[in-house]
Amino acid sequence: MGEKSDAPTYSLLLFFFFWYAGNVKYNEYNKAALDSVGGKTAGMTMTVSTMQLGVCAVYALLIWIIRLNPIKLCGLQAPDKQAFPKSKMGDIIKTLPVGFCSAAAHSSSVFALGGDPLFGQIVKAGEPVISAVVNTIFYGKPPTMLKALCLPIIVGGVAFASLKKGADGAYALKFDQTALLFGMMANGFAAFKGSENKKLMDDKDLKSRFGGVGNQFAVTEVLAFIWSLPVMFAVEGDKFSEFVDIFLTNKACMFNVTASGLTFYLYNELATMTVKAVGPVGSSVANTAKRVIVMLYMAAVTGKALTEEQQIGAAVAIGGVMLYSVIDNIFAGKSKKN
Repeated sequence: MGEKSDAPTYSLLLFFFFWYAGNVKYNEYNKAALDSVGGKTAGMTMTVSTMQLGVCAVYALLIWIIRLNPIKLCGLQAPDKQAFPKSKMGDIIKTLPVGFCSAAAHSSSVFALGGDPLFGQIVKAGEPVISAVVNTIFYGKPPTMLKALCLPIIVGGVAFASLKKGADGAYALKFDQTALLFGMMANGFAAFKGSENKKLMDDKDLKSRFGGVGNQFAVTEVLAFIWSLPVMFAVEGDKFSEFVDIFLTNKACMFNVTASGLTFYLYNELATMTVKAVGPVGSSVANTAKRVIVMLYMAAVTGKALTEEQQIGAAVAIGGVMLYSVIDNIFAGKSKKN
């Protein structure tokens, strides 16, 4: 079960709506931001990703300045107070790995979705597979046998989505390599981020000094921006002045970079709020529905329909993810009845 929420039902429904809306609009604004600087071949993808995190950092600072977090206005509720965290330098140092993984996961996702927004979403749906590998090897926490049995379904779905039938009727691998490579990297860093974040939150004193999940997320995004800056200048520093010129003279670039950063921050906050309220099974269903909605929306926005192989592969992979998320609960419930 999820944590008991003080939010009325209509507020929870609105949180769900704006979570979904924020997610699909982020994907749209992200693509538009990349297109405004010349697309995936322009050599400014890392710069766009970093500037999005810069928007997140500025938004976090504004929250601390006004000492109010307006996110609950989405559910027609009064904003929560959110003062600057009372964290010590040691707390920030402990948070650095989470900030790094957050930065890497975000940038990898931007590269993947810039390569192919639709196939990138399919690859990202395979996150539980990479998470299982990471948690088994690095944290000594393998998935249960039931969950492990679901992993080949997810892998099979992503693999089938990578195929395309030729004129002779034979299948061959055909996919965007950038979307596959960076989508897998995003999944890996997301898995490390989740495990490192859990270790962080197990420290009750540190958690108390942060003063809530909102502050912990805000600090993570600020650190993610700081981590991204040197990487951006190392790999795309020669393009930065060109990016600044485009940003200042192209209204579409200015709007989409800013809007993508802001929607990224907001939809992640809303996701955290809704998942806590509905519990693991409900969040599994919600995440599955979100993935489908995002793919359908981006197919409409880009005018690029999913191939038959991608439709089947996506359905299998996403279905496998949902089964992976709920299978232990299903069999645990049956065991109790018996």
